[in-house]
Amino acid sequence: MLHANGSLLTVDVGDRTAETTNIDDELEEFVGGRGVSTKLAHDRIPFDADPLGPENRVYLASGPLQQSSMSFTGRMNMTGLSPLTDGLLSSNAGGYLSRNFVGTGHSVVEVAGESDELLAVHVTDEGVEFEEVPELAGATVPEVTEEMNERYGLEAENLVTIGPAGENEVRFAAAMTYDERAFGRGGLGAILGSKNVKCLTFEGDSAPDVDLPNEDVHMDVHRQAATSDDIFRRQGTTHLVQVLNDNFSLPTRYFSEMSFEHAEKINGDRVEEKKYKKAACSVCAFACKLPTRDEERGVETEGPEFETVMAFGSNSGVGDIVDVMKSNGLCDDLGMDTISCGNTIAAYLASEDEFGNVELIHELIEKIARREGVGDKLAEGIDRIHEDLDVENWSVKGMDFAAHDGRVVHGQGLSYAVANRGADHMYSTLMIPEYNDVIPAEGTAGKADFLIDHENRNAVRDCAVLCQFGLGRVIEEDVFEALFEEDYEDILAIGDRIVNLERHFSNQRGRDADDDRLPYDLPDLESSIQEYYEARGWTDDGIVPGDLVADFAQAADD
Repeated sequence: MLHANGSLLTVDVGDRTAETTNIDDELEEFVGGRGVSTKLAHDRIPFDADPLGPENRVYLASGPLQQSSMSFTGRMNMTGLSPLTDGLLSSNAGGYLSRNFVGTGHSVVEVAGESDELLAVHVTDEGVEFEEVPELAGATVPEVTEEMNERYGLEAENLVTIGPAGENEVRFAAAMTYDERAFGRGGLGAILGSKNVKCLTFEGDSAPDVDLPNEDVHMDVHRQAATSDDIFRRQGTTHLVQVLNDNFSLPTRYFSEMSFEHAEKINGDRVEEKKYKKAACSVCAFACKLPTRDEERGVETEGPEFETVMAFGSNSGVGDIVDVMKSNGLCDDLGMDTISCGNTIAAYLASEDEFGNVELIHELIEKIARREGVGDKLAEGIDRIHEDLDVENWSVKGMDFAAHDGRVVHGQGLSYAVANRGADHMYSTLMIPEYNDVIPAEGTAGKADFLIDHENRNAVRDCAVLCQFGLGRVIEEDVFEALFEEDYEDILAIGDRIVNLERHFSNQRGRDADDDRLPYDLPDLESSIQEYYEARGWTDDGIVPGDLVADFAQAADD
């Protein structure tokens, strides 16, 4: 089966050491990206580790397709023990980092320990250098890029950077690359902050060889990406704003309403009007990114995408796309997940009856990133502060909800309940077949097997590492089989192992069926959760039996 090649580089920022390890066996079994990172994290992070303590580790990993010239492959994976969800969590980001990363000769870089000084860590194909950078304390993401460029000629595409939010251990701090692409959900930037790592840089010309089969399939995918007239190429995911508002649900005013009267002022058409050029990720011809600008108000950013429009638009009661653009830009500069930041601010606006107060919203973004005033409380996320705010807890396992509303697309609601990283739509993307009438939107009964197939497929997507925009448009089952030279069911089996490892780790931290809950009722939810457990081979309490992971898991405390 196709898999990444290259070593594991362990960088201990406390001891200022770097060690290279052969992980061929792990790569053969888990492909790369999220898979191999989950395997390593499960085996090397103690089950009782503090997410913000020195025993936590964070993994950056490529997959095998980052050495192809195929569209939808300009991405990287990042994995760690999440400060927001308290479980293993993976996120991926686009941009131009991946090709520079594989040029170092490594398939995975593991950051361990805790530095007593703020560091820039420089990884090349010749070794690792540790640079103390106390002068960059509090610097924004673009300021760090500018400094690395002046000193070493490095560009945004060489960097993984945290802003003030990561330094201050905001639980939903993002790690940023290419300045505006985020390893967003779950607070992975806070892990780097806890280790006192301001940025990591990657460059080299020593990419390991990867045998890429069926290159004609790669070219066909690339051709279809280049010639598609898909609306997502013009409007990104913001095309969904009006569609969901009119036909399904657009969470509004901290999830208290399900449609927004000003949706047309923040929809894809408004974003497209502000788009001033095309942009893409590395080698991708789909070119879906959204560089936007409003010259009159001096706002320029990349985006916002749909989830950001929901969080800082409808869910915050804001009906002006330029205001949402500014919120997006501030979060990118300061290094925060726009979904969690926007939703947490929406919770505060609900508590203060201040929906639509744009000046307050932008002030709160700054305060959260720097943990100043009420921002210190909000930096903890909705799950930890909802009682103090006297608002409902719109989160699962600490992860606040994405825009795709499980109260309307019920299978997606089931997914939020059982997903190892909580209310994150990308874990299964089950809302897509529900929106498209492949399966009915209403009800959860009978959807467990369908959900498991989607979770497993998406786990492999994140091993490859592939963009979600390619799936279902160009990359169907037959293309998966051609890319991996493996039967589709065997490919899904890799995803099954990954989901089981994530769940097993959470079980060791005390997570069970009691954590698989929603703040609303859905038809047959409890029986559907049990159906899901049974299909996964878990116990009625949501526990992964030891023999189910024994063949591919090593206890982290052995």
